[in-house]
This record gives sequence, C-alpha cells and structure tokens, in this order.
Amino acid sequence: MNIKHKSTLENFEKILKLRNYSNRSIEMYSHYVCKFIESFDKPALHITSKEIKDYLINYSYSSISQQNQIYSALKLYCKHILNIKFIDKIFLERPRKEKHLAIISLAYSVGLRVSEVCNIRIDDIDSKQMIINIRQAKGRKDRIVPLSPKMLELLRSYFKEYRPVEYLFNGQFGGKYSHESCNKIVKKYLGENYHFHLLRHASFSSLVDSGVDISVVQKLAGHESIKTTSVYLHTSKSTLNKLPLPI
Repeated sequence: MNIKHKSTLENFEKILKLRNYSNRSIEMYSHYVCKFIESFDKPALHITSKEIKDYLINYSYSSISQQNQIYSALKLYCKHILNIKFIDKIFLERPRKEKHLAIISLAYSVGLRVSEVCNIRIDDIDSKQMIINIRQAKGRKDRIVPLSPKMLELLRSYFKEYRPVEYLFNGQFGGKYSHESCNKIVKKYLGENYHFHLLRHASFSSLVDSGVDISVVQKLAGHESIKTTSVYLHTSKSTLNKLPLPI
C-alpha cells in the first residue's frame, strides 16, 4: 500500500473509532475499504461515484452477508472520507434477503411457474448432474431443467441461511411457500405492476434473443405445442426491458 492510501485508511479508522465502532467492525470495514482503494490506479480521494457503483456491481460476493458488509464499509467511506452527497444514488438498495432473491432468480433462470417453484423439494435439486427435477407440473408431467453454477451457489447460500425442510422454500408455519407469498415478493422487489408469471415470459424471451432455438425453449417450458411457446415471445419488449431482473 502506498503512503497516500495508508494515510487515507488511517483517517478512516480514526473516524470509526470516534463514532464508537467496535474493534472488530473497524478491522472488517478497513479491510474492505483497503481492497477497494487498492483496486484503482489513482489517488483514493479521486475515485468517482460511477467507479464506486461499478465496483459494487462487479464485485464477486461470496454471500449476501459479505455484500452487506462491503456496502456498509464503502458507504461510511463515501460519507466521511470522500464527502459524497446523495450517497443513496450509489447505494440504491441493500441486497435482497437470500430467500427472496433465490425465489426470483430460480424462477427467472429457467422460466418456472409459481406452482413449480413452490413444489420443488430439496431432493429435486441434483447438483451432481446439475439439473432440477420438476415433478407433476402442469398436465401432471415431469421434466428436468438445467441448474447453472451461479444458481447452485445462490441456492447453497440460501440453504445455509434458512435450513429448509422437505420443500426448498418452506412457508412460515411449515409446508411449502405459497403462491401468494411469491407474488408479493415480485411486487415488492420488481414493482406493483409486475406479476410472477412475467419472470417466465422474460426468461424465454431472453433465451430466444440469445439465439436459443425455440424448440429447445419449448422443452424447457414443458409445452406440448410450440405454438404455446410462441405466445410467450410476444410480450412487449418495452415491458421486459423495464423489468429489473436479479441475474
């Protein structure tokens, strides 16, 4: 660490001490701020708001807990060292709770129906073959969908936090998570005008736009007729472009 960076970090630690932060918090926040300022080839005090926001977006977080810690550290640094005004424009929202993020991300990743998300059991997740078994879906048919490494990592993080039993997403009083609760999550985090099924539309539209053959999307969706799949692709692009997807 160069002298200027070291001086900046020492000032940051002094401010935290004056505000009665615990030694453990000071050590943790200083660690993340140190990693932050050393990632730039410029004086720490010259780092811009855009660079901070890009850093937060592109950081490879190991967990939601770590993401919260980094947000807290850099928010304090921006406020007390960089004297940035309108900090909330950089730190728009804390990371979503892992359960909510897992539900939204899983639904979008492979275009699941709300009933399919609620019905997934823990043993339906096959991490060895990297697939998810969707059992007794619409029309009482089973199918398999792919499980991405990123999605598996998120589900493992969620599992460690919530320790679900039987169903992947348990309700408050046991059993499976309700359709109503899933829809409330979408409205809370994506907006009142959105509904859970739109995640399915967005997923399939994104796959087709990326060059995936519509017959492959048909199998992923579990549709008997390709005409049914085609209907999903007619969703207004202007509507889909406004959807703040999680992954």
